[in-house]
Amino acid sequence: QVQLVESGGGLVQAGGSLRLSCAASGITFSRYAMGWFRQAPGKEREFVAAISRTGGLTYYVDSVKGRFTISRDNAKSTVYLQMNSLKPEDTAVYSCAADLRAGIEKVPSGYAYWGQGTQVTVSS
Repeated sequence: QVQLVESGGGLVQAGGSLRLSCAASGITFSRYAMGWFRQAPGKEREFVAAISRTGGLTYYVDSVKGRFTISRDNAKSTVYLQMNSLKPEDTAVYSCAADLRAGIEKVPSGYAYWGQGTQVTVSS
């Protein structure tokens, strides 16, 4: 059974930091590119960041460039999202996803597996 379990969300003041983790099980983690997406109330799911199978390639949505960093530890089957200089507009449920396709993708429809998500709330 495939499981992606996110953790690390919470309530933080604007300008603060959080580190999200996503632990995978039931898959050969190193075969999957990984992505982080977020969804705010009343809005569509939005791509945040993605990382290639080896971690050599990363991609970010413009709104988080320079503030967020995606990384992975294949030995631990875990992908991370370090979020610094958080803004109220970053408030959302953050979900990780696993993608078996080659390359890294920002379109959610092609991702094979999804976690349940973790709430991130940034207060002003």
